[in-house]
Amino acid sequence: MAYNLLQGKKGIIFGALDEHSIAWKTAERVHEEGGTFVLTNAPIAMRMGQINALAEKTSAQIIPADATNMDDLNNLVTQSMEALGGKLDFVLHSIGMSVNVRKGRHYTDEKYDWTTKGWDVSALSFHKVCQSLFQNDAMNEWGSIVALTYMAAQRTFPDYNDMADNKAYLESVARSFGYFFGKEKKVRVNTISQSPTPTTAGKGVKGFDGFITYAEKMSPLGNATAQDCADYTVSLFSDLTKKVTMQNLFHDGGFSNTGVSQEVIDEFTED
Repeated sequence: MAYNLLQGKKGIIFGALDEHSIAWKTAERVHEEGGTFVLTNAPIAMRMGQINALAEKTSAQIIPADATNMDDLNNLVTQSMEALGGKLDFVLHSIGMSVNVRKGRHYTDEKYDWTTKGWDVSALSFHKVCQSLFQNDAMNEWGSIVALTYMAAQRTFPDYNDMADNKAYLESVARSFGYFFGKEKKVRVNTISQSPTPTTAGKGVKGFDGFITYAEKMSPLGNATAQDCADYTVSLFSDLTKKVTMQNLFHDGGFSNTGVSQEVIDEFTED
């Protein structure tokens, strides 16, 4: 059901790869709620995904950009304002990649040039996006910037590897940039700490299937899906959350506040 929550609002959505991705679901929901946007991803990711189909479905323009490259980002921001006819109201950062994870390198044996690459793509890119928006004065007052994160920033999950460090950095950027964006431009910056979600990136983590089953058993409301996350993101883009900023918002069916569930107890209790 649509409520016209984003009627007349304009923005940029990073990271829509295929129909399983949270950014893809968010783009569909933003379109349903009356928002218009530019879709962007790195050129290599665009070749791997089906972003053209999403653009056609949502009447969106595609502007390729490497989120680690400031020239690309500045070009993206200025071109987006030209294409959309003014300043932006929302931005979604849905980007994450670990070469160490992809190559099966253990956390205790990282290859540090891979670590640096993953940090740049997954975390520092969020600072770069915010800096480009800030310096280009690209956001309307009461605009909303959202990045996606995961609870491994606070708790240890053995196979999440250096992505846990990246997410911790990402959340810090949201707090720090959120202060300056709020004080100087009345713009909100938040992160959503999402349930484990079977996206292309998520499924790349070792032991993911077992882990998502465990999280389902631990969460009183069950895992939040990509579609659920899209709905939540829309609420953060809307005027209904104008005073929410610098927050890491857990969207995980209650997992983050559950010590142990009865289902997990039953799993490990002998008859």
